[in-house]
Amino acid sequence: MATPLSIRLNDDALQRLFFRAQVAGLPPRTYAQQLIEEGMRIAEHPSVRFTSGPSGRRATLAGSGLDVSEVISMLRASGNDQAETAATLSISTALVEASIAYYGAYAGEIDERIELNRLEGERGRAEYLAGMERLVG
Repeated sequence: MATPLSIRLNDDALQRLFFRAQVAGLPPRTYAQQLIEEGMRIAEHPSVRFTSGPSGRRATLAGSGLDVSEVISMLRASGNDQAETAATLSISTALVEASIAYYGAYAGEIDERIELNRLEGERGRAEYLAGMERLVG
């Protein structure tokens, strides 16, 4: 259950909030809640940022272009070998460790993203095979 909290913003901050919320296509209250939640997560996990894309907002690693879910998937595929994962993804082991820490705090969210990525991959593969079948005749 959400508990109401009243805050005061200066006029400039409020105008920027309304503008950014409009760009994001969200009500200002929802956008402010998202910013606060993500800001707290960044404070707790300094290597994590949040990125918008076709699949929505997701946790990414600062400076790498990788989603935390991608690192966790690769880590699992390597038998939890952190050095191998870092080498395969061309990132530092510190970023692998940061992904593990974020996963420890938000495993459900990351597992859901991994499953969505898997399903999207299956859908894309099925569409490709259907297209090839139509081309061959």
